[in-house]
Order: sequence, then C-alpha cells, then structure tokens
Amino acid sequence: MQLGVPTEIKRHEYRVGLTPGSVRECVVHGHQVLVQSGAGAGIGADDAAYVAAGAQIAPDAASVFAGADMIVKVKEPQASEWAQLRAGQILFTYLHLAPDPHQAHGLIASGCTAIAYETVTDAAGHLPLLAPMSEVAGRLAIEAAGQALRRHAGGMGLLLGGVPGVQPARVVIIGGGVVGTQAARMAVGLGAEVTIIDRSLAQLRRLDDQFAGRVRTRAASRAVLEDELRRADVVVGAALVAGASAPRLITRADLALMVPGAVIVDVAIDQGGCAETSRPTTHDNPTYEVDGIIHYCVANMPGAVPKTSSAALNNATLPYVLALAARGINALHDDAGLRAGLNVHRGLITNAAVAQALGLAHHDPLAALAS
Repeated sequence: MQLGVPTEIKRHEYRVGLTPGSVRECVVHGHQVLVQSGAGAGIGADDAAYVAAGAQIAPDAASVFAGADMIVKVKEPQASEWAQLRAGQILFTYLHLAPDPHQAHGLIASGCTAIAYETVTDAAGHLPLLAPMSEVAGRLAIEAAGQALRRHAGGMGLLLGGVPGVQPARVVIIGGGVVGTQAARMAVGLGAEVTIIDRSLAQLRRLDDQFAGRVRTRAASRAVLEDELRRADVVVGAALVAGASAPRLITRADLALMVPGAVIVDVAIDQGGCAETSRPTTHDNPTYEVDGIIHYCVANMPGAVPKTSSAALNNATLPYVLALAARGINALHDDAGLRAGLNVHRGLITNAAVAQALGLAHHDPLAALAS
C-alpha cells in the first residue's frame, strides 16, 4: 500500500504522523511511503532522514493526498485537507468529530474511510491510541497551570508547590483516567495539594493505592464538585467520554465560587471542554480570563513537545498502521478494537457517540463496511 504523510497545518502543530523509524518499518513490510517535504521538521527529522528510511519525498500536500491509499496524520484534517480526500481512501488520525460538525460533514462528503485514533479500543476496552497523548497532556497540564498562576500572566501569583511554611496550591483534578493520573503525578511531585474527583469508586481505590495517600480522592457529585471549586487554585478538566462531547461539568455560574485568579486547564477541549466557558486556544495565545478565572484551553497541548509526542504516538499507532496497510479495510473486519475507531465510511457515520453528538444517523460499522 502507498502511505501518505502530509505536513501538519494546524497552528503550532509540530508532530508528524510517521517518524523516520516508523517509515523504515513500513518499508521493511513492503509498503511505500510518500512524505511531504518538511513534514518532520518539527521533530528534527529532515527530508534526508526520511529518504534514508526508504520514503519518497513529495513537494506538497496535494501530491501526498493524490498519491496515497492511506493518509496517516496526527491532528484532525483541516478544511483544505478534507477537501482533498476521496472515496476509497483511508484516513488514520485523531478526529474528535463530536464537537466539530464542519469536519464531520467534510469527511462524509469525501466518501473516505476515516478511522479515529481516539476511539480505537483494546481487549480491555481501553483507548490505546489516546493514552500516550493523554499522558503527555496530563503532565503538561500542570506545567501550564504553574505558568498561568504567575502574576504577570494574570494569575494570583502562587507557586504550585509552595515553600516551607507556606501553603502550596490546591489542585483539583476532575477525572481519574490517564490524563488525571498523570496530572496528579506531576502536581504531587511539585508539592501541590491534590484532589482527584471521579465517578468510579474502583478507580479511586486504585489511585489511592497508587499514590499511597498523597492525594485526596472524592466520589463525584454536584455537591463535591462545588465544594472543591471553592478551594481550588487550579482545576484540571480531565473528564472523557470516548468519542462523545466532553461532559460540561463547570458552568459559568460556578466560576463565582472560585478564588479570583484561579486557573482552569481544560484538557478535554478537543472534545468540547469540561467547562461551559471553555473555548479552544493556541500555544501562542493560550489563556484568557472569564469572571476573574484564567482559562487554559490549548487544543493540541502535546504539539508543544513534538519529539516526545510523535515518538510516543508512533509507538502506539504503528501496529495498526501496518495492519491497515497490509489488509486495508479488511483489517476492520478482523479486529473489533480497530473497528471501534471507524467513525466515517463512504458517507456514513459509524460511531454511535459521534452520531448522537452531531444529531446524525448512526450506521452499524460492519453493515457499513459490507455496503
């Protein structure tokens, strides 16, 4: 199969769909890889590194989209990219369609087969292709919060870990999954006072064991959330429903409960955000203020550390890339977890959560593949 790797064009997105090492593996397995010139610049991989790995270099994105049977990306296609997709072509990338009807309709119109990293599952029902970027984003969330708390950035002027004799920052993490766990790990390491809120008592027990009492765990309820917001200096929004819009847990009225200058880091912004007042921001303008509360809502947080992020992502995605390259859409028949990643096929929405969020008809993926 001919694989295509275009340069990412979302603002301040420096990751790449396939690293030179991944390209080499694809070539060893008998596939051809067409890489847009400069696609690896953000990770320090020049065109020569890709040629050495066995890739062909394309002068522009149009050549990649026209020549490839499967497009391997990182971020969701932008309007100029989905317009170049075609029927029978496979797109393998993060999509986050639930809050993005324009992209969804663009993919429907293209007739392509769009497989989303974020809804692929493993045998245990986990999200193996979302996990590595969630790990990165969770860790970055605490770094971002520390920056946003600084007085010159509009924050209250508080050091996350405090110093001896001074109260550290109170960090409240909503959601105890991968993002929340990694955020807690970073915050605890810096000396912050950390509370994790989650609906799952089993997960709270695991977190309590993992952190050996260094974090507080609380079962989620409206009363608990309001109580924690009143005391929080930092709130990390890490709640996720696979494929669906993120649950809106923090209303604008809730901001009045919070300490002026407190920070919300909404890691769920790719899926619409956990806070009613969240809207996507960029790395060059990452924060804004609503009712005295600082919001950090960068929609591609791992793009800030592309060398780490691209390597971590490729570690997870490469086996699926090879499976799709070897068997095409037949790989979706063979692997139920990979099939869970199918969001759009030949103009049909095949993910129930996405369909519900967009108010569109849902089609069974196996039936769609057979059509």
